[in-house]
Amino acid sequence: MTAESKNLISEIAPEGRVVRPHSAWALSANLSDSLQVGMIFALIMVAVWTPPGRVSTTVSLAATLCILWFAVRGRYSVGEMGLNRPGSGAMVILVSGIFLIVAIVFAGWLFHDLGPAQPVPWRRAWKYAIWALEQEFILQSFFFVRLESLLGSRRAVMAAALLFAAPHVPSPLLTGLSLIGGLLFCEMFRRYRNIFPLGLIHAAIGLTIAASLPDRLLHHMRVGLGYLLYRP
Repeated sequence: MTAESKNLISEIAPEGRVVRPHSAWALSANLSDSLQVGMIFALIMVAVWTPPGRVSTTVSLAATLCILWFAVRGRYSVGEMGLNRPGSGAMVILVSGIFLIVAIVFAGWLFHDLGPAQPVPWRRAWKYAIWALEQEFILQSFFFVRLESLLGSRRAVMAAALLFAAPHVPSPLLTGLSLIGGLLFCEMFRRYRNIFPLGLIHAAIGLTIAASLPDRLLHHMRVGLGYLLYRP
């Protein structure tokens, strides 16, 4: 029996499945991805639970710079990060988002007795729209692609959605909505690899939530420590 045959047999599991041993490079890459995900998530949580001020601003800036550094220096291509196919799945994503927007408006009508929604002036709306696209980049182009390498495509959808929902604690309404939205956004990204329509829908849904649901439940869309410290 030749050496090649012995090597082939050694890679076949008892069940008949081919087992491809992890290379040192693959293990190193997975460890790097795990550390990057953990580090950025920790920085985000620290920023969310730190009182507004110099420390919170510094931590947020550190998280932003690290995300950009890891993204530029990382092993993931522009296509894998969803940055080079602006038309991919756009219609499906937009139509799905419109259904969610209609549902949120209807929910706001049902709960209008709990109080008015907050005003959403234009000067805040366009800033939030930019922030929504940034959130989709963090969620999809950073977290999801790394979790996909670590966990597989479908498990990464749930894991990334949980990471997205966690910073919205302790707001029960925003935590639940962000989990649902995160599952939808990540599944759409898994299928179409396109963050641009996701950013647009994310912005539209967030603004609809703010303008439709009672502010006494949303606390001006604040999360973390800001939710607890909010005083109307």
